[in-house]
Amino acid sequence: MIEPFGKLDDGREVRQITLGTADGLQAQILTYGGILRRLTFPVRGTPRDMVVTLPDLDSYVRDTTFQGVLVGRVGNRIADSRFTLNGRTHSLTANNGRNHLHGGAAGFGKRMWKVLEHDDSSSRVVFGLRSPDGEEGYPANLDVTAEIAIEGAQLRLSFEARSDAPTPVNLTYHPYFNLSGDIARTLTDTVLRIQASKFLPVRDSQLIPTGEQAPVAGTPFDFRSARTVTSPPLASDQQLGFGGGYDHCWVLDDSRDCDAELFSAHSGVTLKVTSEQRGIQFYGGQYLAGVHRGVHGVCLEPQGFPNAVNELTFPSVILDAGETRRSTLVYRFS
Repeated sequence: MIEPFGKLDDGREVRQITLGTADGLQAQILTYGGILRRLTFPVRGTPRDMVVTLPDLDSYVRDTTFQGVLVGRVGNRIADSRFTLNGRTHSLTANNGRNHLHGGAAGFGKRMWKVLEHDDSSSRVVFGLRSPDGEEGYPANLDVTAEIAIEGAQLRLSFEARSDAPTPVNLTYHPYFNLSGDIARTLTDTVLRIQASKFLPVRDSQLIPTGEQAPVAGTPFDFRSARTVTSPPLASDQQLGFGGGYDHCWVLDDSRDCDAELFSAHSGVTLKVTSEQRGIQFYGGQYLAGVHRGVHGVCLEPQGFPNAVNELTFPSVILDAGETRRSTLVYRFS
């Protein structure tokens, strides 16, 4: 089902697309930003919200927390908002202090996506977007499609990207999960498991990785066995102090049953996140309530490594001309 959700200041109409059924997993997605506005799942027979949701279009337009958006061209941070590619330095929009975050001030999460495919008989929609050469400072014309589908109790997001010249691409999704069924409820009874033996320490409060891949063993970053998503005291670990809690990228193990598993003891709901990505960013949502009062959620973002365009020891995120890059994220509920 497609229905109006409001109009932007320039008169463009934003639509909301509903996928799935009310007695199972159901998603509401906006053509603005590809935003996952609602995701509900039955808890003891009643549909409950699994992600933080905002009340209206204006709230999403003004939002600065990347609430539920499709993230691009490059997820996470790029140091000093610049990188050098094939001998040319590119300056990007600085929207996170001196750094570039999640594609910039008008990244993919602030763009109108075109509906390429959809019919009411299917629980599937395909969005398309062209990012022109020079947008936010990036080189090359980039064409992206995002297919979002509800398949039983899972939401699948499949990206496809193609450019006419080399450019960095690191696409991900940014829902804030709260599996309790009540987005106003704190997450003290929620635990997380991440299949990662290493994580990426950051230099300082700018949250740019040092380039090291550090073992998690013996640190608060060891989530190989499930532990609370609530951060230990910030003074107990310098890395936690830098982020005000968890806001780091984990290096996913090659052999794993999933990227991450989130469980709420309050609702009994489990979420498993899977992808073929090398890393996953876990953000504890510590600054969310300061922007949207009274809500709580955490982000789990499969992706390439942050600042990979400037860190030669990290796997490359450069998409070459004519190459097609595909990636899939799956969120499975039980």
